[in-house]
Amino acid sequence: MSQTATLSRPAVPVHVTLVTEPMGVLASLRAARRNVLSIIPAIATRQPMVSGRTGKRWHMVMDPGAIRRMLLENLDNYPKSIVTKNLLRPAIGDSLFVAEGAHWRWQRRTAAPVFSHRNVMNLGPVMSAAAERSCARVAYAGPRAVDMAADMVRTTFDVIADVTFSGDGMFDADAVHRGIDAYISEAGKISLFDILGFPDWVPRPGRLMSGGAVNEMKRVADAAVEARRARGPEGVPDLLDLLLEGEDPETRRRMNTAELRDNLLTFIVAGHETTALTLGWSLYLCAFDQNVQDRARAEAQAVLQGRAATGEDVARLPFVRQIIDEALRLYPPAGMISRTAQKADTLCGREIRPGDTVIIPIYALHRNHVLWDDPDAFRPERFADRKSIERYAYLPFGDGPRICIGASFALQEAVIILATLLSRFRFTPVPGRDPDPVMILTLRPEGGVWLMAEPMTPREQEESPA
Repeated sequence: MSQTATLSRPAVPVHVTLVTEPMGVLASLRAARRNVLSIIPAIATRQPMVSGRTGKRWHMVMDPGAIRRMLLENLDNYPKSIVTKNLLRPAIGDSLFVAEGAHWRWQRRTAAPVFSHRNVMNLGPVMSAAAERSCARVAYAGPRAVDMAADMVRTTFDVIADVTFSGDGMFDADAVHRGIDAYISEAGKISLFDILGFPDWVPRPGRLMSGGAVNEMKRVADAAVEARRARGPEGVPDLLDLLLEGEDPETRRRMNTAELRDNLLTFIVAGHETTALTLGWSLYLCAFDQNVQDRARAEAQAVLQGRAATGEDVARLPFVRQIIDEALRLYPPAGMISRTAQKADTLCGREIRPGDTVIIPIYALHRNHVLWDDPDAFRPERFADRKSIERYAYLPFGDGPRICIGASFALQEAVIILATLLSRFRFTPVPGRDPDPVMILTLRPEGGVWLMAEPMTPREQEESPA
């Protein structure tokens, strides 16, 4: 349950009300099916570690040193939890996001060059074109309120479809989009079977509902991969071209069709869902604080001079980037990550036993009072000096060897789209329509981000304060 709108603007943006009393298994399950973040104890925002038992032993870790141990120093002892794998494997197989050990390492080595700085910059024009189309849709909507969360989903899906398949006629983007949406909305909800660690072959009722859409999504992706393999690249290489050419530098192994498909679907899911959420929340926050929005608009207009932002502009838009960084702090798309300890360990002086669930509640980490000044407040300027941010206190993309492979792609895309929109429109909130932060698989603004978008006239753009 989140803070709701009142007659005056709240002092801080919407946030999740964390629990103050212990919860049993069934109460935790009910709460988690509604909003995973609602099972986080409020004390997690003021302590380095919280432990308990809900069916099995669990620990929530907010101490940067202990998190570093989990994600870097003792990585192999903390693989992704059974719950996480059970939720995601039916849709994305043993791709980079789910795989462990040697199987993960060779895939990572093969895919890493795909997201080099040069390749990401080459894909910038696709992002600029999507930003232009978003502006056209917002302008066409006229003076009425626009759900910017929904438009950002459309915008970022356009980007990922274009950079993945270059508009390949063999790729049915709508079918893939339907499959992703069906899986997240129906099958992504935690089931009691997942919490108890039942194997994949035990049917999950919700997952059965979305199986047809997921199978169709995989069929479409397989056909596109095979068609491209037969056709070969044309023009600027897209993600599929780069993956087809990729090989593990150590073993010379290349991905087969199923491995390519699973990783492409991972990139498509992660590449549009998480960036769309970041942009939706960023626009909500800009509408929440008009002073921040004015400063960002002035920066964007000075750089862009009426055109869409490009990859080359990103370095000249530091305040827009700070807004995105702060949105990722307040509303991290992956608000919680879960691991299962394989061997005995010690974190924060506390015993970790084999089989214990060890959780990094990123939402609580990013709002921890020990680590952040006034943590619930929206203050983009806190990211003006990135060196002042403790590395393992801020994990929008994870960290260690498993840090998100597409982080630079996502940040470039978010800056391009947000800067272009802010340079052309003034966004203001719709009274009584604040979004509700709800996490199932990702932290979504339930109810949408409904904003009024007022076009900036040429004169207003000229007089915008620098």
